[in-house]
Amino acid sequence: MNQVVLVGRMTSNPNVIETENGKKYTVINLAVQRAFKNQDGIYETDFIRCILWNGIASNTCEFCKIGDVIGIKGRLQNRIYENNNEETQYITEVIAERVTFLSSNKTKKEE
Repeated sequence: MNQVVLVGRMTSNPNVIETENGKKYTVINLAVQRAFKNQDGIYETDFIRCILWNGIASNTCEFCKIGDVIGIKGRLQNRIYENNNEETQYITEVIAERVTFLSSNKTKKEE
């Protein structure tokens, strides 16, 4: 079973990107604080790359911004690619299947 559940803060404003075949996606980094302190008494934070597709991407871009707390349910995916120096790079990311908006500071537009 490949399932991940994360709760964290968005580290940047999301932007929708459209592929050549018309699919929409966005890439976000989620700052997830660890549940325990390190030896110096500090909570460390992991920064996790997440890919959101189609409606999930559009809704997240519309309703969320940097600093908002969101929950993501998804799966891990590994990719391999070659960088400009022709070195093989490995990347692990979360493919979001569901996003829950937990807190937002978005102001409502007054008409």
